[in-house]
Amino acid sequence: MRGWTRCRVTLAGLCCYKPGERSRLFYKLHVHNRRPAKGERRSYDWRDFRWLLVYAHGRLGAPIILIWDNLNTHRTKGIREFIEVTDWLTVYHLPAYTPDLNPVEGIWSALRRTAHANTVFATPEDLVRSLRTGLKKIQYRSHIVDGCLAATGLRP
Repeated sequence: MRGWTRCRVTLAGLCCYKPGERSRLFYKLHVHNRRPAKGERRSYDWRDFRWLLVYAHGRLGAPIILIWDNLNTHRTKGIREFIEVTDWLTVYHLPAYTPDLNPVEGIWSALRRTAHANTVFATPEDLVRSLRTGLKKIQYRSHIVDGCLAATGLRP
């Protein structure tokens, strides 16, 4: 089929707040270009989320209290074991079906309303370039991250 691609773009993000500092957005973007092997995921696995958490911890230089949604990858055996052995990480899971309590949902909404509004992407590379540009703009405008945190009741 013309225009059909097996490419898949996945994105994970963390909205972070540290008292006395500006709010931060950390994200990991991944492009899956090939057909997955049998049993292989076409999205992030627990190791990708572990990498994002370790990266955020290193950049913040402080313990992390993580409020996570109920994505099945957030509850796998590997991530549970990582949480148990990590002394700088405390995790709370949101109740089911509560996207309004997840500040990252506000980031995705802002991204869709700005960088991706009324846009058709000719190639997966165009989409990735647009995502990176839009996320960089949000990263440098901490008031957007503050607004997403405030909308959930997590007032910075």
